[in-house]
Amino acid sequence: MLHYTKQSDPALYDLLQKEYQRASNNIEMIASESTVPYEVMELTGSVFTNKTLEGYPGNRFQAGSEVADELERLANERAKALYGADHVNLQPYSGITSNYSVYASLLQPGDKVLAMRLDHGGHLSHGSVANFLSKVYDYRHYGVNQDTEQIDYEQLEEMARSFRPKLIIAGGSSYPRVIDFARIAKVAKEVDAVFMVDMAHIAGLVAAKLHPSPIPHADVVTSSTTKTFAGPRAGMIFCKEAFAKKIDQGVFPGALGSIHIHTMAAKAWSLQYASTDAYRAIMQKVLDNAKALAAALEKKGFRIVSGGTDNHIVMVDLREKNISGKQFQNALDSVGITVNKNQIPFDPASPFVTSGARIGTTCVSQRGLGPAEMDIIAGIMNDVAENPEDTAVLEACRKKVLLLIEQFPLYTDRAFFE
Repeated sequence: MLHYTKQSDPALYDLLQKEYQRASNNIEMIASESTVPYEVMELTGSVFTNKTLEGYPGNRFQAGSEVADELERLANERAKALYGADHVNLQPYSGITSNYSVYASLLQPGDKVLAMRLDHGGHLSHGSVANFLSKVYDYRHYGVNQDTEQIDYEQLEEMARSFRPKLIIAGGSSYPRVIDFARIAKVAKEVDAVFMVDMAHIAGLVAAKLHPSPIPHADVVTSSTTKTFAGPRAGMIFCKEAFAKKIDQGVFPGALGSIHIHTMAAKAWSLQYASTDAYRAIMQKVLDNAKALAAALEKKGFRIVSGGTDNHIVMVDLREKNISGKQFQNALDSVGITVNKNQIPFDPASPFVTSGARIGTTCVSQRGLGPAEMDIIAGIMNDVAENPEDTAVLEACRKKVLLLIEQFPLYTDRAFFE
């Protein structure tokens, strides 16, 4: 695949090889990452990269779109069948642009939005002050119960009734538990709000029918196509038929421009793959490994936020180990395990330091690691947490990482990269 790049730009080719080596020799446990199959890389570099398109099948602004129209229709039908949705728009470039497109579809500046707090598990694009949309719409945020560290539904309902938002958002980036979509849908209907779910992190688990789906309950559902879905870097929006016209207008021309039709091709393949038994088996392993890792870490003295996990995310409170999330992340990275520092609910530390870490099991599950390997990884994490500056311990941990991960190749066909 990289034959021409190797000849025409050796410096760039060298960087690609370095990244391949880094990833191959690394235990990847960032919850928002996954490993794409060969087909996704082939399709995102396909001849469709050349085609400029705006609009929708049968109503484009450019000629020569008949084949691309077939592709988009195929992808749409696969998406609706996989998730049981009335309508889908696969044109967004990412999960966050999916969210922006919904806002462009349904909201006016100053409209009220109720969403989950970022530091309790929500997402940057759900009204965080760090995001520019916090200046456009009037956001309020619900959180988790301090005792259970799970969504405080009573607080959410009280806020919805008093605030009367136009849009209620559920879903986030670091919430490890099942969300009661039906309960939130009920209160949204009561206050005449549109109910949106951002399922970016759980889309693969939902596709595999291993996690409750928000599709029957929400008016609109957004997602990225990476994370557990394990497809190309892009997004998608599902909605009930009543919202279809508004959503399509909000995507184009409301928020986005020309389609990345080459990425659409990779989405189409991924949507077909997500309906297979092989895909479901991987998603089951993702869940099994998350529970195994959480249990193993707990035995090592780590406190698991909310007491466990229902998805691919393990949220760890590091305070009992006397190490910050930043220190833990950096020390683990030095031995070849990547996680990310993350605030935990009611965190006294800043988001640049944090008291916790977010750990994901998608990539390791795709590579074939199982519960036995999660126990080994938990042991390495414990050694690192208790000895973050001991070079001898860290070097020993690095050797353990290499010995473990070399048994599970990232990609088995090296010719693909040569």
